[in-house]
Amino acid sequence: MNALITGTASGIGRATAELFLARGWNVTGFDILPAAIEHPRYDHRIVDVRAPRTYPDDIRPNVIVNNAGVQDSADDIAVNLRAVIDVTERYAFAGEGLAAEPAPGITAVVNVGSASGHTGSEFPVYAASKGGILAYTKNLANRLAPQATCNSVDPGGVLTPLNRCVMEDEHMWAQIMELTPLKRWATPEEIAEWIYFVAVTNRFMTGQNLLIDGGEAGDTHFIWPSD
Repeated sequence: MNALITGTASGIGRATAELFLARGWNVTGFDILPAAIEHPRYDHRIVDVRAPRTYPDDIRPNVIVNNAGVQDSADDIAVNLRAVIDVTERYAFAGEGLAAEPAPGITAVVNVGSASGHTGSEFPVYAASKGGILAYTKNLANRLAPQATCNSVDPGGVLTPLNRCVMEDEHMWAQIMELTPLKRWATPEEIAEWIYFVAVTNRFMTGQNLLIDGGEAGDTHFIWPSD
């Protein structure tokens, strides 16, 4: 079985690729950075997901995990939403537009969203990009059925380099933990387990947006450096 995972150089994407590999899958990873994984069944491609004309033609995935993402940048919409659409329409479908049919062999698409798509908190453009993921996931679920499922896994705080600025600030970290009922953030490996479950173990749930946030979304107060 073959998985295509975007953003595999670090964080959730790397953890997800390593989990799929550990469970016997062949994995193709897209990232603008060099490979962080060495494995005989791992194929790393230097691909900018913002540039669909550069996508390779020789990939036929059974599962697609759209994980690549940025935060508070000029490319939040381009990477977090537009590229998810471009990657999925390219590899999960045969044909174009509403006439496209699910590609042979495709069984699941998992989009990595964010708690901010549910709450509207965080940076405005980032929140909008992740809110779009929730709607696109439901669109895909309708179009891929009955052959394949599509769901989103939407983390709250995760211990990744993207969040280092608050993780290393004792004052802000204490404020965040005060707002988080489980008093911790998820590890990338925990989110990877959710992604694998939704993509592989699950065969009946589709069109759902799974909020995995330790209860943090109950309070929409956003804590981040001011400069």
